[in-house]
Formats: sequence, structure tokens, C-alpha cells
Amino acid sequence: MVYVALAGNLMIAIAKFVAAGISGSSAMLSEGVHSLVDTVNELLLLYGLHRAQMPPDRTHPFGHGRELYFWSFIVALLVLALGAGASLYEGVMHIRQPEPITHPSLNYGVIAVSLLFEGSSWYVALREFRLHKGRMGYFEAFRRSKDPSTFTVLLEDSAALLGLIVALAGLAGAQLLNLPVLDGVASIGIACVLAVSASLLARETKGLLIGEAAHPVVADSILAIAAGDADVRCANGVMTVQMGPNQVVAALSAEFEDALTTPQIEDCINRIERQAKIAHPEITSLFVKPQTAQTWRERRDAIEHNSDNAES
Repeated sequence: MVYVALAGNLMIAIAKFVAAGISGSSAMLSEGVHSLVDTVNELLLLYGLHRAQMPPDRTHPFGHGRELYFWSFIVALLVLALGAGASLYEGVMHIRQPEPITHPSLNYGVIAVSLLFEGSSWYVALREFRLHKGRMGYFEAFRRSKDPSTFTVLLEDSAALLGLIVALAGLAGAQLLNLPVLDGVASIGIACVLAVSASLLARETKGLLIGEAAHPVVADSILAIAAGDADVRCANGVMTVQMGPNQVVAALSAEFEDALTTPQIEDCINRIERQAKIAHPEITSLFVKPQTAQTWRERRDAIEHNSDNAES
């Protein structure tokens, strides 16, 4: 999916810059910058995916999964700083010094081809996203997704399609109404589209970068496995951290039967860990802490209290 978006954006960027150079269109130049930024973004995502697959080492004992989250956050910053910033600047300059657009048919042709390529890439990204979202709504799936390579491409392609529509409206308005200033207004509209998409992307990747909990299904499954073991008196709770798209670290609080010896507790922990990893292969590490239910409740209440204070 990322490779499809990369190839499409590169070809579209070249076509847009050529059309902008010949016609002098501000909106087309903004769209060229947009596609160029998207091309760089796909390269960064591919690099992040490669780095995220590196095995654990001494300095990164839980793996390099968050490399993808870091580069996805950089992608958001590039969209905002380069894409939106350059489009806004170009739009303001064109409004202050409007110039008639030459060769409008060339711009329309490039927009038509761009819509075809971007639409194809968008469809591939949407189909991939729908396979992962299950029964969840699109916005809920976007908020809960742990793989930024999926929703980043979809968000970028959606913004690209909206940007093309804005550019088309600006070019048509400038030509039909003989108001070249509308071309600059379209550039500002493209900047707004990019700013909104960059803000959404930055918000989601920031949460993943600083450490979000895994999907609740993972914690519930671990808790059920522990509760079903005969040597566990009480499975208190589970905390998880998403370390990468397919990497989860979990901590289980459990109270064991008093009569168990240390080797028996170790065997019990190994059984729980083995079953948990079979049920969820993305679990890379499962830590089990023996403690009473009261101690767990006090810890959980403290976390809930901190969450309430942060929201207020």
C-alpha cells in the first residue's frame, strides 16, 4: 500500500510542477508541493517500517517498534510545516499580486490524471483500512489503530483528493469569472486541508509515541487466561503498552495459591505466558507481579485519579 502511494505521488508531483511552471498557477504549484511532501512522507514511512522490524538489542530490549511512530510524527510535522506552510505563503503572494493563468487546459488535464492516480491509491488504502477496522466505525478505527502506516496513507490520500477539488474550483473560478485572485484563494484552501490532516495525524501518532495501551481485547484475554488457571487464586488486572504495530508489552497482577512453591509459581507463569502469546502473537513480553487484589485496586485507583485530573 505504501509503495503504491509512493509511486503515484512521485509521478503526480512531477506533472503538477511542470503544469505550474508553464501556466503560472498558484494552486497547481501548491498541489505540486503537496504531492512532493507526500512522496517524502512515504519514504519516511518505509524507513520507519524497516527500522521497526529490527530485533531487540541491549539498548532497546523491547524492540524498535516505536521507530515507526517517531517517523509518522515527523511526517505530520512535514505536512504542516512544508505542505501547509508553502501553500499558505504561495496563496497569500498570489492574492497580493494576482496574475492570469495561461494554458488552463493543461492544468485541467493534470488535475484529471491526478484524480485518477490519487483515487486509485485512496481506494487501495481504504480497502486495507477496512480490512483492519472490523465492525468499528471509521473514526473509531482511526483513533484505535496502532499501525500509522495504514491510516497515514489513507489520511494523506483523502487530503490529496480534497486538495485537488479545491484546486479545480479555484482554477475554474479564476478562468470563468476572470478573477485570478481565486487561484490564490484555492492555495490557502489547500493549506487549510493540509493543516487539518497534519493536526489529526500528529494527535494520533503523539499518543502512540509516548505510549498508549493496547486494544482492551488483549488485556481482557490475558486476564481470562490467568483466571482460568487452577494455581491462580485471583487475577487482579492487566496493564499493556503498545510498543509498535505488532509489539505489545503486558503486565499481569495476580494472587497465587498460598501452598504453591516457587517452581510451581514459575510453571504457572510460563503457562499463562505461553497461552497469552498463542492467543495474541503481538505480545512480546508478559510480566507477572504477585500481589493481593487490594494492592492492585489501590494502584488502579491512583491511575484513574491521575486520569481524571489530567482531563479536568
